[in-house]
Amino acid sequence: MLQRLVIRDFVIVDRLELEFAAGFGALTGETGAGKSILIDALSLALGERADAAVVRIGAERAEVAAEFDVDPGSELEAWLRASDYDTDACLLRRVVDSGGRSRAYINGAAATLGQLREAADFLADIHGQNAHHSLLRADAQRALIDTHANAQALAREVALAHAAWRTAREARQAAEKDVEASTRERELLEWQVKELQVLAFDQAEWMETEQEHKRLGNANALLEGVAAALAVLDDGETAALPALQHAGSQLSELSGFDSGLAEAGQLFEGALIQLEESALALRRYQDRLELDPARLSELDARIDAVTQMARKHRVTPDELPELLARLTARLDELTLRADPEALAERERKGEAAYREVAKKLSALRAKTAKALSKAVTDGMQELAMAGGRFEIALEALIEGAAYGLESVEFLVSANAGQPPRPLAKVASGGELSRIGLALQVIASQANPAGTLIFDEVDVGIGGRVAEIVGRMLRQLGQSRQVLCVTHLPQVAAQADWQWSIAKQTRDGATVSSVTVLDADARIGEIARMLGGEKITDTTRRHAAELLEGQ
Repeated sequence: MLQRLVIRDFVIVDRLELEFAAGFGALTGETGAGKSILIDALSLALGERADAAVVRIGAERAEVAAEFDVDPGSELEAWLRASDYDTDACLLRRVVDSGGRSRAYINGAAATLGQLREAADFLADIHGQNAHHSLLRADAQRALIDTHANAQALAREVALAHAAWRTAREARQAAEKDVEASTRERELLEWQVKELQVLAFDQAEWMETEQEHKRLGNANALLEGVAAALAVLDDGETAALPALQHAGSQLSELSGFDSGLAEAGQLFEGALIQLEESALALRRYQDRLELDPARLSELDARIDAVTQMARKHRVTPDELPELLARLTARLDELTLRADPEALAERERKGEAAYREVAKKLSALRAKTAKALSKAVTDGMQELAMAGGRFEIALEALIEGAAYGLESVEFLVSANAGQPPRPLAKVASGGELSRIGLALQVIASQANPAGTLIFDEVDVGIGGRVAEIVGRMLRQLGQSRQVLCVTHLPQVAAQADWQWSIAKQTRDGATVSSVTVLDADARIGEIARMLGGEKITDTTRRHAAELLEGQ
C-alpha cells in the first residue's frame, strides 16, 4: 500500500507531502488543477521516462519519493531481499535535473530504471484515461488476457521457442538456396581449422616458450654477467668474500673485548651470510644455464609459426584459440547445412518444442478467456448495457506465431439478440468506456499490486452508471488501496476518503495544492462537482444525500 508521497518542484507542484490511507480514495478538483500531475509524479517514481519538462520553471531539479509498506512473506519482500535492499519498507525516489538527467534510488541505494519498474510490478498498477482506446489493438487485448492468466512468463517462453524454430527453418532454407557457396566456404574452413589444429597453440605453452626463448637468446650475456659477479665475490684475485670473511672473524674476536662491537659484528655477519648465499645461488644458476643453439633454433621456429599464423588471420597470438573455436563452430554449422536430413530434423525438433509450450499457453488462454468473458458480460449488465455480451475469441493459427497458436480478439454485442462483433467496430465511445472500465476492474483483481490507480477512466459515463462505477471501485477498495482521479460526483461520493486538488498563485507563480476533506468539506466539494461554481442549498442537500447513501 502507498503510504506517503513527497513531491518537490514537479511541473506546477512546488512542495507536497501526502499521507495516504487504505480503501478507496477520490482525487477531485477543477480541470487543470493538477490532479493527474500527482499520478504523473507517482509514475515517475515507479520508473516512467522523464525529461526536463517535469522540472518546475525556475527550479534546478524535480524530486519525487514514494513510500510503500512491505508485507512479511510477500513477493515484494522476496524481491527486495534478492536485490540486496532493506525490507522494512520500500522507498522509491527519483531525481530529475533541469537538463533532463535522472537518478533513481530504492531504500536510499542507487538503482536503475529497470529495477524501479521491477519493484513497481509489486506495488502499483496505473490505468490511464486513454486505456480504453488501447483495448482496440490486438496486442493490447492479447497482453490483457495473458496478464489476467498470469501467463506473461509462459508467453515469453513461447516467443523464444518460436525464434529458435524460425532460426532452424531459415538455416534449412538458406542451405537449400546456396549450396555451392556453402561448399566453397566449408572447404576453406576445413583447411583453416586443420591448419590451426596442427599448430596446436596453447596459451600456457606459449608463455613458457617466450620465457625460454628470452633466456636462451640472452644466454651469453647471462653467463658473462654471472661470471663477472662471481669474480667479484669469490673467484677473482681480488675477490671480496675471503677478505670479508677474514674481517668478520676479527670482529668476532674483538667483540669479546668490548661488547659495544657486538651489534656491528652481528650486522656484518648477517650481510656476509647473504653474500655467501648469493654466491652459491649464482654457481647453481651458472651450472644450470647452458648454451643450446639447437633448442634456441627450435624455439625460433615455433615463435615464427605462431606469429605468422596470427598475422595471417589478423589476430594476436593470444586470440588464436578463440579464432579456432569460432571457425570450428562455423564449420559445424556449414557441415550441418550440407546434411539436409540433419537440418530438417533440427527444424522438426524446434517446431515440436515450440508447439509443446505454445499448447500450454493456449490452454491457459482458453480457460481465462471463458472466465473473463463471463465476468465482463456480468459487469456490462450492471453498467447499463443490459442484454449485452462480451466474448474473447481465440482463432487458431495453423502456422503459429511468436505470440502463440491463436490470435486474440475481443468481441462485443451491445444489445440482446445481436451477434458479437469486433470491439473496434461495434462499441461507441460511451460503450467502450464502460467495457474498458469493467475489464480494468476485473483484470486488476488478478494483479499482485497492492495499490490500484484509475486516472479519469470514468470519462464518457454518467448518471446511474457513474454510481455503479463508484460502487465497483469501492468494492475493489475493500481488498486493495484504490486511488481514482474523477470528475464525477457519483464516483467521488463512494470513496472512503477524498482530497481536493486546486491551483493557486504564490509569489507570482502557479502552484498546485492538496486539501484533505473532512465530512463537511466533502459535502461542499461534491456540491461543486454537481452544480459548478454556484453552490446552492439544493446542491448541498443533494451532495449530502449522495454521501449518506453510501
